[in-house]
Amino acid sequence: MNILYVALIGLGALIVGGGAGYFIRQLLVQQRKNTAELKIQQLMLNAKTESQEILLNAKDKAAKVIEETNKEVKRQEEQIRKLEERIARREELIDKKYTDLDKEADELKEKAEKVREAKERIAALEEERRKELERVAGLSEAAARDELLKSLEKKYEEDILARIQKLERTGNEAFERKAKDILAAIVHRLGSSAASEFTTTTVTIPNEEIKGKIIGREGRNIRALERAAGVEIIVDDTPGAVIISGFDPVRRHVAKMALENLLTDGRIQPARIEEVVEKAKLEIDKIIKDAGESAAYEVGVFDVDSRLLHLLGRLKFRTSYGQNVLQHSIEMAHLAGMLASELGGDAAIAKKGALFHDIGKAVDHEVQGTHVEIGRRILQKFNADNRIIQAMQSHHEEYPYETLESVIVQVADAISAGRPGARRDSVENYLKRLSDLENIANSFTGVEKSYAIQAGREIRVFVTPDNVSDLEAKKMARDIANRIEQELKYPGEIKVNIVREMRAIEYAR
Repeated sequence: MNILYVALIGLGALIVGGGAGYFIRQLLVQQRKNTAELKIQQLMLNAKTESQEILLNAKDKAAKVIEETNKEVKRQEEQIRKLEERIARREELIDKKYTDLDKEADELKEKAEKVREAKERIAALEEERRKELERVAGLSEAAARDELLKSLEKKYEEDILARIQKLERTGNEAFERKAKDILAAIVHRLGSSAASEFTTTTVTIPNEEIKGKIIGREGRNIRALERAAGVEIIVDDTPGAVIISGFDPVRRHVAKMALENLLTDGRIQPARIEEVVEKAKLEIDKIIKDAGESAAYEVGVFDVDSRLLHLLGRLKFRTSYGQNVLQHSIEMAHLAGMLASELGGDAAIAKKGALFHDIGKAVDHEVQGTHVEIGRRILQKFNADNRIIQAMQSHHEEYPYETLESVIVQVADAISAGRPGARRDSVENYLKRLSDLENIANSFTGVEKSYAIQAGREIRVFVTPDNVSDLEAKKMARDIANRIEQELKYPGEIKVNIVREMRAIEYAR
């Protein structure tokens, strides 16, 4: 009973506590709800207030922007108006200038027309005056001009001659002094031998009995050697020597080498001769190749086709008036390089032009044409620089001097060929050249006598003073020099010296 009573009391307390808890919880929930609503209302009120403030600020800013925009628009409209006014004024000025220019152009046309008409009238008057003068004087305009020039020339002959001589003397002295200084410096820097070569080669033999072997039975050995080598073998009474004669140096050297090999071997017979000659040709070909390469290396010329160097090496066995052409070309290359350095030219181009200036002589006996023209074609075939061709083609004045290097090559050629002892000539050609010099001088009117002196390097002409004046003597010297250049071939230069001597002789009785 007590337990039931206690349980009922506990149950009632539990129900009362649960209801009180529920009631208290509902009160708390309601209180929180009211607080949240108040916060929401406060937030909404604050947001509404802020939005009103933002709207008011935006309206103020918009008003200010609109006001500033209106001011800027007005300012730009004012500038545009001023610009339009300025453009309008400029257009008026331009229109006015165009009008003035049109007027000036019309005036210039009128003036030009008047000037043209005036010139035509002047030309007509001059033509009438010229015809009238010709009619009165009985001379044409050209004849009158010649008469006037002759009279002035005769009247002022001494003054003209003195001025000409002074100018020539001053200019020539300065140029010659400078040229001599340069050439002397260049020549002194290059020292080379000048040994002439001949058209015969001597082969030394150990004894006279060998001559019989060389000749062979009924001369078959010597004929076989001459036929294979293309030379003439002279076996005469000269002791201890056999002479090989021929104008082709390559053939002479082949024959000499073959003959020396035959003498060393001792077997001299036609079959052996042909074999030895062929072997000698191969050895000479190697010598030619080495000579071309050595020449290019000596003068400092590189990047050259090997076939072109082979042609250059053939000049080792070619002579011109007794001067070895390859040595002449090497010497020219050195001279041209030094001259180009002194004169501000291209030393490399000058060297190559000088080294290959006579390359045509390597094959001129096989190809038609002058050695200059052949050389041009050879260099063009091997795609040589056009400046090299221009430099080499003018050394005999067959082509005009197009570059400084072409003049340098010609000067180097004259220096190398003009060295004392460098070249030799036959007595017949030498005497003929001297005779031709004197004949050219004697063909001029007023020449009393002439003499070729200094081995043909100077022609001294004596004129009669009564028939030739000083000025005419000056002209005669120039005319004789021009005739010599056109009609004669000669190395170096020839000095033309006109001598006009006036002698006054009286006798006291």
